[in-house]
Amino acid sequence: MSAQLISDTAPLGAIIRYSDGTPRPPERHRRKLQAWERHNNTGRLVKKHAATIVGQTTIPASFTLHEGDFGSKAVTVLRVFRTFSIDSGLAFSVVERPTAGAILVLDRPGDAGELVHVAQNRQAADEWLSRHGYPEAELQEVTADEAAADRGEGRAA
Repeated sequence: MSAQLISDTAPLGAIIRYSDGTPRPPERHRRKLQAWERHNNTGRLVKKHAATIVGQTTIPASFTLHEGDFGSKAVTVLRVFRTFSIDSGLAFSVVERPTAGAILVLDRPGDAGELVHVAQNRQAADEWLSRHGYPEAELQEVTADEAAADRGEGRAA
């Protein structure tokens, strides 16, 4: 699947795998393995960016994946994100979509919002928000129709 298709069809909260098609090097080759992992990994789709024009330069549409958090105990020290342009040459696939009834927690309303958490239900989302404090957070429920449409199971037009 191309980056353009991911940007057009994948829902926020989906787990996306990307790859350059090269085989994984053996574990004993640490540097080669680290370089390979920069082009072959997975992440959660947290934001989609529309194409923009700045002066006479066109910036193509893109999307951002959250690859992971690093820290100690309950303290997150580093959050890793990777942004891909829709003209990326990597191959992408959707590994997992958010389930129907899941709640997507966005840090702010509107198109500028970025996904910060996926909760199993409204109660879990409210509990997470009380601990993490996003005052302008927007909650979006994944409906059964959206989940079916994302899987290509069809929804009556």
